Amino acid sequence: MLDYHLHLWPHSAGSTWFQLDQIAQYCDEAARHGVSELALTEHANRFVDVANVVGPWWLRFGHEPTSKEMAAYWDFHARSSLEEYVELAQLAKDEGLPVKIGLEVDYQRGQMDEVSALLAQYPFDVLIGSVHWIDAWGFDDLDNALNRGEWSIRDVEKCWDDYTLALEELAATGAVDVLAHPDLIKVAGYVSASPEAFWDRMSEAAAKADVSVECSSAGWFKPVGEQYPAQGFLDRLVKAGVTFTTASDAHRLEMVSARVDDVATMLEERGVHELASYEARVRQMVPMRNS
Repeated sequence: MLDYHLHLWPHSAGSTWFQLDQIAQYCDEAARHGVSELALTEHANRFVDVANVVGPWWLRFGHEPTSKEMAAYWDFHARSSLEEYVELAQLAKDEGLPVKIGLEVDYQRGQMDEVSALLAQYPFDVLIGSVHWIDAWGFDDLDNALNRGEWSIRDVEKCWDDYTLALEELAATGAVDVLAHPDLIKVAGYVSASPEAFWDRMSEAAAKADVSVECSSAGWFKPVGEQYPAQGFLDRLVKAGVTFTTASDAHRLEMVSARVDDVATMLEERGVHELASYEARVRQMVPMRNS
């Protein structure tokens, strides 16, 4: 199996993820779960290089109370060097660890060409794309009281529509190879009364763009308590002929490859027995199981 969504940055001020030993520990933990290939996919917003390209984009939404929160979020996170991150991932590959050099590319409306131009300078194996904010609202930043509180005052159907539009736009840019946690909008537990129409749109966008879709266990550990994508959404993606990766979206060692066997089983129950592996951003289908 594959785990194509792993983070290295440890979410604590003053800490560093520039350690080969950490990646080796990730690989050992993954192997315990039957996973033979990992993609290191730190968030693009961790890096000064990306912040310099996109600039203070939240100023376009200065009327939103969450704009100040987004500014603080980027100030806290965008502090690392993309060059050093890629060098670390390349070193891990050179040492024989079963990793791919990847990045989680956060969607920036109207700026993906510039982001892609920056990323093209590096030897990435796979780029996974995600939508983590609607305008300047970080809807999945549930540790932030203001962002979390917005869920109780916003129209849930509009949130789902705005998210779906962003995912459609992201897929169409060609900037990424995989769509990460494709129905992340449900993370807080606020689900559309009729999600089927949104699932149809997202499935069509993935199929049209010929991107793979991540089947992730991470949602089981969020308030929604459900894997990404939902069962009905997964059925539509399979019917559309979309290819898949499996993922845990792990930010900590103990969560690496957590329950990836369960998501793999969900795929197998739907007749999916191969996963999308990437090298130099070229997809190759590999068997779901190692034996």
